[in-house]
Amino acid sequence: MFESLTDKLSSALRNLRGVGKLSDENMAAALGEIRTALLAADVHFRVAREFVERVQAQCAGQEVLKGVTPGQQIVKIIHDELVRLLGEGATALSAARPLKIMLVGLHGSGKTTSAAKLGRLLKKRGYRPFAVACDVYRPAAIDQLEILARQEELGFYADRASRDVPAIGRAGLDAAMAAGADAILFDTAGRLQIDEGLIDEVRRLGDATKPDEVLLVADGALGQEAVNVAKVFHDALQLTGLIMTKLDGDARGGAALSIKAITGTPIKFIGTGEKTDDFDAFYPDRLASRILGMGDVVSLVEKAQESIDGAEAERMAEKMRKADFNLEDFLAQMQQVKKMGSMQSIVGMLPGMSGVQLGDDAELQMARTEAIIRSMTIQERRKPEVLNGSRRQRIAKGAGVKIADVNQVVKQFQQMQKMMKMMKMMKGGGGKKMMRQMEAMRGKGGFPGM
Repeated sequence: MFESLTDKLSSALRNLRGVGKLSDENMAAALGEIRTALLAADVHFRVAREFVERVQAQCAGQEVLKGVTPGQQIVKIIHDELVRLLGEGATALSAARPLKIMLVGLHGSGKTTSAAKLGRLLKKRGYRPFAVACDVYRPAAIDQLEILARQEELGFYADRASRDVPAIGRAGLDAAMAAGADAILFDTAGRLQIDEGLIDEVRRLGDATKPDEVLLVADGALGQEAVNVAKVFHDALQLTGLIMTKLDGDARGGAALSIKAITGTPIKFIGTGEKTDDFDAFYPDRLASRILGMGDVVSLVEKAQESIDGAEAERMAEKMRKADFNLEDFLAQMQQVKKMGSMQSIVGMLPGMSGVQLGDDAELQMARTEAIIRSMTIQERRKPEVLNGSRRQRIAKGAGVKIADVNQVVKQFQQMQKMMKMMKMMKGGGGKKMMRQMEAMRGKGGFPGM
């Protein structure tokens, strides 16, 4: 979402290289570019103006610290201001038990999916979530929530015969309490645009259920319009937080950068895809780092800890240390990495890689490699040296690829095995030889997905 903004901010900061002191003169052009970048990202004009003014006030006249370039120093200042803009401080949910959460928003913002995603996240945190279907207007809304709740093993309540939303909310709350739930999610109806009927209905539902959290589900693709929607809902319902959805798309990110400053309501969660696990707690400092191209290593580590089996990782590491890594091991490793999400999302968390676009080729290459390895027998995976011409032809047919593709996978795997043996040699004092061999292998490409 923020690739364009990241590129433009990086360009503006590059112009400060070689400057010995930050001043009004040498900052003017860079700050102008930063303001233009923010406006191009659909950030509210007042927010962009105040952001630039705060950065300028902190930068002007500051001596550049020893060992730190002006560009690095201003990156720190801009990072801190971005954190402030996005909503520094706690964004945690209420500690109340049972925790009652009402989700509101316009039609199409992703409320129903977000209810299931939030339920899944709360379940991982030790809650016993329960979903209540309060959208009695949209066709199949109740069915959608029921399917998602069953998929994530959440409690569920609906009354398909009633149109009395407050009564449904009270009955759902009673059902949740009877089932021993301690987190109740109320999925409400939306409209194509804000109207008094929508506001009145969710207000009466709130009076009936007394929610601890009122979360607006806002479509990040709406840009500044999402900010206007948030302001209207907040004035009427006193929102406690926001869920920004569709942050995996090509929206420019202005809503995320403006919404806290305009409404005073913190972003608490972000939706980054259509799957129920594409949902995360919102950390302003981490998003600020990603916008500035600094990556998000903390989130990457958390994703790895959550997705990858620790014992399996240790086993793999030991096999690699002993240079005893075969294609069956690599297939298992690919499965672990896939649990973390797409290759693009993983690369986006690496420092300096936020603007790098892998395209579809990286995912296709991994899928092709997986299909080729799966078409092998157990013996062939464990001992690739047995792969003669007829075996490779059979594997190519089974995977639906060319023999050349199979040959490439085998060749690259053999190169990877050589690298592992070199690493083992290095521990035994063969460092110089390893460096010579690595230099000889430069440019030959790596194994897909490594």
